[in-house]
Amino acid sequence: MNKDLLLAWIISLIATLGSLFFSEFMHFLPCNFCWYQRILMYPLSLILGIAFYYNEQLIYKYVLPFSVVGIMVSGYHYGLQKVPFLKQFETCKSGIPCSGQYINWFGFITIPFLALIAFILITAMMIKIKKGFNL
Repeated sequence: MNKDLLLAWIISLIATLGSLFFSEFMHFLPCNFCWYQRILMYPLSLILGIAFYYNEQLIYKYVLPFSVVGIMVSGYHYGLQKVPFLKQFETCKSGIPCSGQYINWFGFITIPFLALIAFILITAMMIKIKKGFNL
């Protein structure tokens, strides 16, 4: 059993279920960048689950492109929320503003921040698998 693969799968499941909770139960409408992050995260729940079941060690080849792009998208989205200078580059012109913050726990934890952490952790687990440093 590969614990890094299991951990990456659990992180992707928590991120997926968390985004569904925010939209379906809390009724937070996702902005454009939220949708991009979902497009990158949701398949990881399925891909990593199958990879864990079959103990697929080469899965990093398929997961890393999703998670690295996810880091870039969620990092930029978080910057739109927290760096006033970046708000002038906001692309969400209609509907829900990408700079809006439904949650702001402890003054820095927002939904894109949570996605960013999930993508970083999944990327770290994939790099560990690639390098052969399994727990």
